[in-house]
Amino acid sequence: MNGTTGDQWHRALRRFGRSDGTNLIEASLVLPMVLFVTFAIVDFASLFYAYTALENGVSLATRYAVTGRSMEEETREESIMDTMRSVTPTLTIPDEAFTFTHIPAGESDWVDGVGGPNDIGRVKVDVPWSLFTPFISDLFTDGALTLSVESIMKNERFE
Repeated sequence: MNGTTGDQWHRALRRFGRSDGTNLIEASLVLPMVLFVTFAIVDFASLFYAYTALENGVSLATRYAVTGRSMEEETREESIMDTMRSVTPTLTIPDEAFTFTHIPAGESDWVDGVGGPNDIGRVKVDVPWSLFTPFISDLFTDGALTLSVESIMKNERFE
């Protein structure tokens, strides 16, 4: 081996042995994965928060519904929707998301409406929830899923 070839090998090995810029390359490889995991955690945390808030809200709205009362100048359905919205102030729930059905006393099929005394009433809420994490939102139709909650209780003997 002559001196020139040995010097070339020595320079080539030194070039690969230097670590200038490796931190930048490592960061560029790791950062997208860290951001993806972070956004996924935030996405699922907000999803679980919304679902829990909706479950709590529909339970309390149904408890209000079984009393048979309504707020001044509102129908019973509007009063139940307002009750639901008051206990879930961080969520926007459109009127179309609510479904009111009941089983009249002595019957076995669900009928539209909130029902009367001694009927079994059901309040159901379906809210679309958009996900913003890339790749995860692609798994769902239109990047959203529907959160569906319901509560069923027997109406009191109101008049």
